[in-house]
Amino acid sequence: MVEPVAESMLNPIALFMAADWVVKAIMIGLAVASVWSWAVIIDKAIRFTTLNRQAEAFEKELSSGRSLEDIAAQAGSHPEHALPRMLVTALSDWRETRARGPLTEQQGNLLIARIDRSLDSIIAREGQRVENGLGVLSVVATASPFIGLFGTVWGIMRAFGAIASAGNTNLTTVAPAISEALFATAIGLAAAIPAYIGYNKFSIDAGKFSGRLESFADDLQAAVARRLGAPSASSPAAARRDD
Repeated sequence: MVEPVAESMLNPIALFMAADWVVKAIMIGLAVASVWSWAVIIDKAIRFTTLNRQAEAFEKELSSGRSLEDIAAQAGSHPEHALPRMLVTALSDWRETRARGPLTEQQGNLLIARIDRSLDSIIAREGQRVENGLGVLSVVATASPFIGLFGTVWGIMRAFGAIASAGNTNLTTVAPAISEALFATAIGLAAAIPAYIGYNKFSIDAGKFSGRLESFADDLQAAVARRLGAPSASSPAAARRDD
């Protein structure tokens, strides 16, 4: 008779069905949180892989020696990726300002400041976009163990109630409730650990991607500043050819 009891204690479905409504609600909530966090993890893994691949392809185009105008024209007027979008925005501001005629030193400084604000705006929006969903991982990682612990405490309280009702401390009396309690903790940890790892990993990836954008913004501003020092230049593309 001992073997069937041991098997039921290792059966997640049996543990769930034997639990009371409080522990069941905790288990369901933790399972939903785990599925939600895994959806965010998979989405972020695909998104960052795609973003980095596209960024590498764009940087390869930049290092090919082609003019910035050609690369921007190939990217289109509204690129989806942030790097070509930054290039298109900078060139648009450059053309609009240069079309008004030769620039004074003050106008050149204003142009650089204008481009700087435009690029900072793109970087800020892109940073928010790539970090979207990380809050879910943070909440799941921090809250799930405590929610599972609440299920553990509740299950142990049930075990003590079963002892009091039965009037004995036989293992078969308290084992089911304790098993349910420990199973709630296990679900909490199973939800929290991947969410914690995913949050830290993707936070680092988001920081690296933002740094990549900021470095490119500095390069664009330097290119514009160099061309402002050459009055005969009509666009920052020549600055790229001078590198």
